[in-house]
Amino acid sequence: MSSIVPGSPVVLDGGLATRLEALGCDLDDELWSAKLLVEEPDVIRRAHLDYFRAGADVATTASYQASIPGFVRRGLTPREARDLIRLSVTLAVQARDKHGAGLVAASVGPYGAFLADGAEYTGDYDLDEDGLAEWHRERFEILATAGADLLACETIPSLTEARALARLLCETPGVRAWVSFSCRDGRHISDGTPFTECAAVFAGLPQVVAVGVNCTTPRFIPDLIAEGATIVYPNSGETWDAARRRWLGLTDPVEYGEAAAGWHALGATHVGGCCRTTPEHIRRIRERLRSR
Repeated sequence: MSSIVPGSPVVLDGGLATRLEALGCDLDDELWSAKLLVEEPDVIRRAHLDYFRAGADVATTASYQASIPGFVRRGLTPREARDLIRLSVTLAVQARDKHGAGLVAASVGPYGAFLADGAEYTGDYDLDEDGLAEWHRERFEILATAGADLLACETIPSLTEARALARLLCETPGVRAWVSFSCRDGRHISDGTPFTECAAVFAGLPQVVAVGVNCTTPRFIPDLIAEGATIVYPNSGETWDAARRRWLGLTDPVEYGEAAAGWHALGATHVGGCCRTTPEHIRRIRERLRSR
């Protein structure tokens, strides 16, 4: 069920956790938004629907920080953990069906999200490529068969993890996916590898619909598009003060929408938002793209 016209820009959703917090949820937890799969699944469905109604073509599931070992560490059984991961897709599908159109992308968050120590922005891992492939495999297979339209392998910080995910995609040739990296500047992903080298890992995989960046500051996006990124959904532009545990700076949805239209003009085929972006940001993106 899709309202996307072939050849037109695809508008992604914005920050799911940001919307959930605006709806009154406390996400100060290692599971982040995934804890609501246990506690308040209905509010996740509502957040997805809010983004569809704002103009998003795609809902990205609340599975970014959901993992079997993460839920087990919380005290759930492996079976319960698997059911919750499937539920993340079901909630987005229900929101899509209520809205009447759109796609569902099952979020495959990085190993660093499970570590919950910021490693998704450094790639500083204690696993090699084989270990990362094995860590991802079961959740990857669950999400690939849960009813989503495609997988969103996102916020990938390292070349090693990219190669591990490429192996899993090769094992599931019928599954479509996009891949997006966290980046430290306009040319390199978080571990310092050139973006072009990372994108080349997926060049021979026909089921990969786009490669790009997310959870990255907006000012780097034009340069990353020049490096070949076709899917871009950066943060709002605010910065996190870890010492004071608060966001600094302000972001204007109107300016963000104008910037997103510019990213599309530069060659991005998929545009949206990540942390600290809201349904209003997505609404402004939709409006600006229509005006073009």
